[in-house]
Amino acid sequence: MLLVLVALVGCTSSHYRKSADKAAYGVIREKTPLVKNMDAAFSIEQTNALPLGNLPGFTNAVDFFGPEGATERGARILRLEDALGIAIHHSRNYQSRKEQLYLSALALTLARHEYTPIFSAGAKGAYSSEATETPALSDNFVEERKVSSSGSVGTDWLVRDLGRITTAFTTDFLRFVSGDPRLATSSKLSATFVRPLLRNSGFKQEMENLLQAERDLLYDLRDFTQFRKDFSVKIATAYYDVLSNRDAVRNSYLNLQSSRKNADRTRALAQEGRVAGTDLGRQEQQELSAEGTWINAIRSYRQALDNFKIQLGLKVDAHLVLDDRELAALQIHHPDISVDDSTRLALAARLDFMSIKDRLADAERKVLLAQDGLRAAVSLSADASISSGKKERFSMPDDRRYSWSAGLDVDPGLDRTAARNSYRAALIARNKTARTLEEQEDQIKLEVRESWRTLDQAKRSFEISEIGVRLAERRVEEQGLLAEWGRSKAQDQVDAQNALIDSKNQRTKALVTHTIARLQFWNNMGILYIKDNGQWEDLKDVKTR
Repeated sequence: MLLVLVALVGCTSSHYRKSADKAAYGVIREKTPLVKNMDAAFSIEQTNALPLGNLPGFTNAVDFFGPEGATERGARILRLEDALGIAIHHSRNYQSRKEQLYLSALALTLARHEYTPIFSAGAKGAYSSEATETPALSDNFVEERKVSSSGSVGTDWLVRDLGRITTAFTTDFLRFVSGDPRLATSSKLSATFVRPLLRNSGFKQEMENLLQAERDLLYDLRDFTQFRKDFSVKIATAYYDVLSNRDAVRNSYLNLQSSRKNADRTRALAQEGRVAGTDLGRQEQQELSAEGTWINAIRSYRQALDNFKIQLGLKVDAHLVLDDRELAALQIHHPDISVDDSTRLALAARLDFMSIKDRLADAERKVLLAQDGLRAAVSLSADASISSGKKERFSMPDDRRYSWSAGLDVDPGLDRTAARNSYRAALIARNKTARTLEEQEDQIKLEVRESWRTLDQAKRSFEISEIGVRLAERRVEEQGLLAEWGRSKAQDQVDAQNALIDSKNQRTKALVTHTIARLQFWNNMGILYIKDNGQWEDLKDVKTR
């Protein structure tokens, strides 16, 4: 027992942490092949080192930010792939979800541990003194001092489909220090076996706890895998939103430049008396309005960029600029798949739908377990032991000094109120889960239909905006030529310029919306595949016919 105590003291907290990690990661690796697209290199370990130093630097000073453009010089250019990689390693939300999955795995290791031999040990010692009256002389007291100790080592083992086995080895030691220095020792080895025969036969309730823990981890793995997909879509959405805001700054600046040019030209014509004063006022108002729009666009961009940094898990003062080439590389890739085919694919591939169907099976199983609780309890129990008897020196138990017993423990369960309520509650829970399954099926169909319509609408919006940009460019060109001859009205020039900026912004917005809608469409169908770095597999051709 002293050696055991020394061994336990020698185990540091670092040892227990490593032991917990080994067990938790082990069960996650064991079940990872059961969930398609689960992160095979799952870990909750984090590093504070950010890979920003490896990113290329921004050397230009763009003119559409005005004097503030110089502040971007030296910033790190962040591609979408780099942003996704940083997010999965440093996002606070992503880390919390990983830790949630880890704790679920840790709970399963404890549930499994209940089915292994669980050892226990204990010891106690005491020194006592007691004054007792001698039988011969009533007023004569004698002090009796003694040293006593006891120790035990035992194990409790719940064996599947067999029963619970409990064993214990105990020893007692007693020495009288004063008076007659007597010594008394004894030791005993005992074992108990219990197996329910009717209610809870085969320890169904205990087995259910382990089975549910196993299935709960599978559900959590599916939830985490789905979270990875949703997370990548959210990061991509935020990334392209920042680039859209940046593009809006560029368009607003071009609008400001054109407005200033038109205003200068109108002022020159006004000095020659070739245009009315109202036209000049309208052009000057347009110039001020364009400048205000540009300033607001810069503010919106800066705010969106700061929010995106926090979403990635970076500091707000991180010096970053997103890669404009990511926006320029976007193209319309429209999936060739019908709504009905999309729905059928989603019902077969969605991880959350798999889990809710499995949860219905759990509810059915719990109904059967509650039914079992309505039966009478009959258990077989057996005890056996051997002992050494009281001796003056320590000795091991003698198999000639044995005892054993076996019998049945019966509880007819005269009061079934609690069991009755549990059974009725299990029936209600099963029915509720069945309704949830029906609702989830309809919800998936709704999500797929909605994302399909959103994707189709984004495609049509982009096509319309493309035409709108060409028409607006032609109008601006025509008004510019007319203005050189002094035949253009100020209102027509302002309208043409505003229409051009609006149509460009709408085109960018439609392109980004279609890209994100396509990702969400794949995600809603359950076919969005996420790689280890958070990037998705590009599914350009999804066809079922």
